[in-house]
Amino acid sequence: MIALLTAAAVAFAVAMLGTPLFIRFLVRHQYGQFIRQDGPATHMVKRGTPTMGGVVIIGATVAGWLVSALIVGRVPGVSAILVIGLMVGLGLVGFADDFTKIRKERSLGLSPTWKVIGQGIIGISFSVLALQFRDQHGRYPASMRISFLRDTSINMAAWGIGIGVVLFIIWANFLITAWSNAVNLTDGLDGLATGASLIAFGAYIFVGLWQVNQDCAGAMALPSRCYDVRDPYDLAIVAAAIAGACCGFLWWNASPAKIFMGDTGSLALGGAYAAISILSRTEVLAVIIGGLFFIIVMSDVIQIGFFKATGRRVFKMAPLHHHFELLGWPEVNIVVRFWLIAGLCAALGLGLFYGQWVVAS
Repeated sequence: MIALLTAAAVAFAVAMLGTPLFIRFLVRHQYGQFIRQDGPATHMVKRGTPTMGGVVIIGATVAGWLVSALIVGRVPGVSAILVIGLMVGLGLVGFADDFTKIRKERSLGLSPTWKVIGQGIIGISFSVLALQFRDQHGRYPASMRISFLRDTSINMAAWGIGIGVVLFIIWANFLITAWSNAVNLTDGLDGLATGASLIAFGAYIFVGLWQVNQDCAGAMALPSRCYDVRDPYDLAIVAAAIAGACCGFLWWNASPAKIFMGDTGSLALGGAYAAISILSRTEVLAVIIGGLFFIIVMSDVIQIGFFKATGRRVFKMAPLHHHFELLGWPEVNIVVRFWLIAGLCAALGLGLFYGQWVVAS
């Protein structure tokens, strides 16, 4: 528990104290955000606000994770290294996207092709490595089974190991891309994505701790209730570090935002969320815990699909939070109410997670 608290506290302190220093650096070099011309008119006042704040979130997370390991003398687990690696890798792709926007003075960054290539290289590397590094109990960081509250009977390896590996890589990269885009779409109002991420990763702290206490490798573990996860405590530590970093960053990112996380932060957070869901064997449960992200993505999908089919729009503007802006809702009201939805989704997910354990025979 000391390692977990240390990771959260250090990450919070680094983000809280480091963000204003990074803001000064960005302002000095005039690295500001460019705003879409077709967005809500109220957003034009945000033009020039420093961006790429995800650098602080990533740095604070890594600092909290490493300091925690040093203080307690604990060697970081493979699963934690994989999550951090994916987070940093996607953060670099997001950084390249953000820097391109600033350099070319436009709201569009990397071309879709280069962005997909970058995400693909990082995602495939993660997927392949996640099927390596078996521990003394014969467990790998990831499994080739689709998981909900734990691994289900749907096994991709049933088609053969080779095909199973390919299917897993496709499945893992779908999740990585989906969650990265989900957080990216959510990052449209001051503090919205940061607060929602804080809630989602906070929920995964409890998931990880519960899996530690009900580890199938334990002498008293009941087969119907235990969790066959390789490094649950390491995943909880990383989740705590990310939550701490988001909390410290939110101080400066809340309305009126002094800095935006940019694609650097949204891609990194989305990738980390996908990685934790895969390695904790809770891929479908993550949709419920991160329900706000899912709702916002679906609003965009519905808007695009309905418009292509009928030529009409369901919402005044997508993603969903911009719809409420155009209805006249104040930005702060939208953000706080969406945080409440995020909290309810996380509570529902944790309730399902614990409830399944209670009723397991």
